[in-house]
Amino acid sequence: MAADAELLIDRRRLRRKLSLWRVLGIGGLVVAVGAVGLRVRSGGEALTLGSVRPQIARISVGGFIAGSESTTKLIERVRDADSVRGVVVSISSPGGTTTGSEELYRNLRALAEKKPMVAFVDGTAASGAYIAAIAADHIVARETALVGSIGVLFQYPDLSGLLDKVGVKVESVKSAPLKAEPSGFTPTSPEARAALAAVVGDTYAWFKGLVADRRKMTDKELATVSDGRVFSGRQSVPLKLVDDLGGERQAIAWLEKERGVTKDLPVLDWKPTAKSDFRLWSALGLGADLVGLDGLATRLRQVGDETAGLAQGGLLVLWRPGPADATR
Repeated sequence: MAADAELLIDRRRLRRKLSLWRVLGIGGLVVAVGAVGLRVRSGGEALTLGSVRPQIARISVGGFIAGSESTTKLIERVRDADSVRGVVVSISSPGGTTTGSEELYRNLRALAEKKPMVAFVDGTAASGAYIAAIAADHIVARETALVGSIGVLFQYPDLSGLLDKVGVKVESVKSAPLKAEPSGFTPTSPEARAALAAVVGDTYAWFKGLVADRRKMTDKELATVSDGRVFSGRQSVPLKLVDDLGGERQAIAWLEKERGVTKDLPVLDWKPTAKSDFRLWSALGLGADLVGLDGLATRLRQVGDETAGLAQGGLLVLWRPGPADATR
């Protein structure tokens, strides 16, 4: 009996050790596979073979557009890749900062001058994202996509009422009356408001000028679409905001028919090199994907996104439904 008891105890110990090693093994596999996968993808290509065989490159524009050196380098790699015969810019974004959107537009225009390029609105191309879309010579949108929101926004809090209630006063010594305006600690003066309105108006004129030039609109046509609202994909065709309705297949068909891109080429995702701060989360997420742990992969990517934040302040070309004028 004593021998049987000792044998049972040994078996339990062995099971515990095996369970521990299984957990450690799965964890190591997730990290290792994720690191290898990230290394393969960090150059921008979905597959190593994809970097040398003829293909259509897909560049995705999503989330808040704030300007990115890694995105700039990605577009340059696509532009210089001999294997890329055409480019699909897949867009689903509410916009972002004016400077980030301008940078993305100019980089995409440089790419379009060298590679046939089409924009595909997969969900939303509003404000700064629409600036990215008009960098292409042809825009295809889903029927229910949201397009437009042509306008510029500058928002800031006015905390002066709250400070008065709690008995706090902020003093400042300024070199000129408009220095550091608006402050948020005092009511905005008419002069400061007029100065801000002039900046917003100038940037708004720049935005409308891009749209008029790229979409070949008359002043009347431009006035109809540039009041800050969004339009559905179906509404956008007669308004000349987009050219055709459909999915990505229709966008690729335009490249094949109108730009002579070889038919039935594979469409491969090109992605920016991950920033070092978030490389661990990207690797773990990819590794979890590959071993079938979808829920864990999603959560790991969310952690990385939450630490990234939204980005810079300044003028916005952003569709953000909410208070009055927020869509501008």
